[in-house]
Amino acid sequence: MKRVDLILSERELDRVIRAIEASGCPGYSVMRHVTGKGPHGEVSEAMDFSGLGANAHVILFCEPELLVKLREGIQPLLDYYGGVAFVSEATTL
Repeated sequence: MKRVDLILSERELDRVIRAIEASGCPGYSVMRHVTGKGPHGEVSEAMDFSGLGANAHVILFCEPELLVKLREGIQPLLDYYGGVAFVSEATTL
């Protein structure tokens, strides 16, 4: 099982969710209003009223064979709009 963590602008969340659903991954969780600091500077909720300043954290778990199709859908969005994605191993308790 793989865990995928996506950090992206909330304004692109609908596009990312459509890509996740098209990949066949069974589900996801979304945490909105994520703040922090990355290589491009600090992200705050200062403009969350417009969706331009807030980030979202999307977590999903899927079988490894779904990663290729997920990457095909997600990578162009991250390349164009920005954001990061990480894949790690996941084991259920």
